[in-house]
Amino acid sequence: MSNPEVNVTTIRLSRVYDHEAEHRGAAFLVERLWPRGIRRDELKLDGWLKDVAPSTELRRWFSHDPVKWEEFQRRYVAELDANRPAWQPLVDAAAHRDVTLIYSSRDRDHNNAVVLHDYLLDHLPEG
Repeated sequence: MSNPEVNVTTIRLSRVYDHEAEHRGAAFLVERLWPRGIRRDELKLDGWLKDVAPSTELRRWFSHDPVKWEEFQRRYVAELDANRPAWQPLVDAAAHRDVTLIYSSRDRDHNNAVVLHDYLLDHLPEG
């Protein structure tokens, strides 16, 4: 009996300012604003997906305040649910290769890329 080949995709997170970070597969900047202090020619990206980032209003409301983290996650997921065209290219890329989500937040645990990562894993096609 032969085992079907299973494509296991990895979605990684990488902070844009960690120059030693290794970006495997396709790399996408998932921020609405270009990261401060980074020249555009410094980043090797497969895409800058501004529309997958939280809305300006949500980003300003959250202001990276960990106290607002739970509510931020709820609101951001609602925005993602309403905007499939923004995140579908990431799912499509992940169907063929590893994907790295590039973000700029100082807080590695409370940022939009963390929420997006989990959201995308929940929306990858089954096996």
